[in-house]
Amino acid sequence: MKTIGLIGGMSFESTAVYYRMINEAVRERRGALHSAEIVLHSVDFQGIVDMQKAGRWDLAGERLGSVAKGLENAGAGCALICTNTMHLVADTVQSAVNVPVINIIDETANALKAAGKQRPLLLATRYTMEHGFYTEQMARNGLCAIVPEADDRAIVHDVIFQELCAGRILDESRDRLLGIIEKAKIDGADSVILGCTEICLILDPDNLPLPGFDSTAIHAAAAVDFALGGAISTHPTLAA
Repeated sequence: MKTIGLIGGMSFESTAVYYRMINEAVRERRGALHSAEIVLHSVDFQGIVDMQKAGRWDLAGERLGSVAKGLENAGAGCALICTNTMHLVADTVQSAVNVPVINIIDETANALKAAGKQRPLLLATRYTMEHGFYTEQMARNGLCAIVPEADDRAIVHDVIFQELCAGRILDESRDRLLGIIEKAKIDGADSVILGCTEICLILDPDNLPLPGFDSTAIHAAAAVDFALGGAISTHPTLAA
């Protein structure tokens, strides 16, 4: 089994989900009391948020690149940036290490293509929805990702940062997110990407107005595939 390196803490709410999903999948595939070999560096999220707000993506990239190098030095055979937003600096992180950085956008695109989807709605932080890096990478994968209108983007962003990252799950916020998905369905979306690693805390991808693709689960499954040498997942939560 190869060791998985996790760059976590952004937020720790979703990093805990990664840890559980990865270990559950390894136990199911290998049986008995097997669990994953994991090296985790959980950063102080507030420092990263401050860099995001200031537009200092260069500093954020340097910070996460340094963390990734530490994971590599600790024996990790791959690295995962356990957040969609910080894939804005994925190239910088990859350039800092000699092990593969498993990219959440590409893995999600692969899952969408395997399911025959072409026009997914992206629900994510404002940075992920508006900076272009996510939709552009989806386009390179042959997909046309769409984002909500400005007012709805603000709603999604606020639910993520003010509620989900703080461990608050509110029914009224779930209803608002479902309403945004309903509007996208009317406008021609054929699926929805839970494109923030915390959104799985409030939305069930199997119980949405459109077929849901949980980027957290997809990313975790890719890590397990890597660690176990390409074994096919049988875990219902992690199956692509």
